[in-house]
Amino acid sequence: MSHVPTARTVLHTEAETIRRLAERLGSEFDRAVELLAGCRGKVVLTGMGKSGIICRKIAATLASTGTPAFFLHPAEGMHGDLGILARGDVVVAVSNSGETEELVEILPVIRRLRLGLVAITGNPASTLARRSDVVLHVPVEREACPLNLAPMASTTATLALGDALAAALMERKGFSAEDFALFHPAGTLGRKLTLQVDDLMHEGEAIPRVGLDTPMREVLLEMTSKRLGFTGVFDADGLLAGVITDGDLRRGLERLSGFLDLPAGRVMTPSPKRIPRGTLAVEALRTMERHAITNLFVVDAPGSRRVCGVIHIHDLVKAGLR
Repeated sequence: MSHVPTARTVLHTEAETIRRLAERLGSEFDRAVELLAGCRGKVVLTGMGKSGIICRKIAATLASTGTPAFFLHPAEGMHGDLGILARGDVVVAVSNSGETEELVEILPVIRRLRLGLVAITGNPASTLARRSDVVLHVPVEREACPLNLAPMASTTATLALGDALAAALMERKGFSAEDFALFHPAGTLGRKLTLQVDDLMHEGEAIPRVGLDTPMREVLLEMTSKRLGFTGVFDADGLLAGVITDGDLRRGLERLSGFLDLPAGRVMTPSPKRIPRGTLAVEALRTMERHAITNLFVVDAPGSRRVCGVIHIHDLVKAGLR
């Protein structure tokens, strides 16, 4: 017996519920967005049972997209947790029936504190709806449950409506990708938008360096000890003059007689690629890929040859940028 037909019925029912919800959105949605955007405190989501689970997710989405938000369990609220509420907050209450006992019981406190109240409900004539400033109606003709009992279509539609509110608030507040990264520093996007070469580069004694006149046998020792696969070649003023890589060593040993006694200045590649400090690490990765190289020198200013660090492609990979 295949259960695919049942699965398809559930998915079609939930998709149709969301489609109908999208078509019904109008001025009430705009009012809700303006009320939430003007919130001087925090947005508090509250709901019981499955609605409470949906509230937690909506609160998490709002918080990660620039709107401070928390979840309040209505039953726990009646036993002291209402202390989380403060003047300037806006409450978003979720109940399909609009008559959930625990939720209705905390409405007087919300009204007494003169908090903004947005209702998300399937019953626009309910107690919750009547006592709210804005009502977002989620019409559900039938739950996706085969028995038409377990909340499925209603919770899915409510979750989607919460995402719609979060997206609209991002637009309303001018929330940018850079703002998003600040709230997600451990994520890939956060790293790409916040991590700088300064955070990853090797500095001080860790920088492989030799002079123009350094014999290649000593260059080899420097590269081996620093284990980065290259070394910078510096002039008498301490300014970057060139670079010697593992590839240069292999080619020199194969082609040049007396290679180990040659000065570094004879072997180096002059004017190596460099970037100024403060550059985003992801830009350093793009530069390496564009020029098919594995390392960059970090200098103190654009166009400068005064090196303050070096960065290898392995550092960028390790940071999760590739």
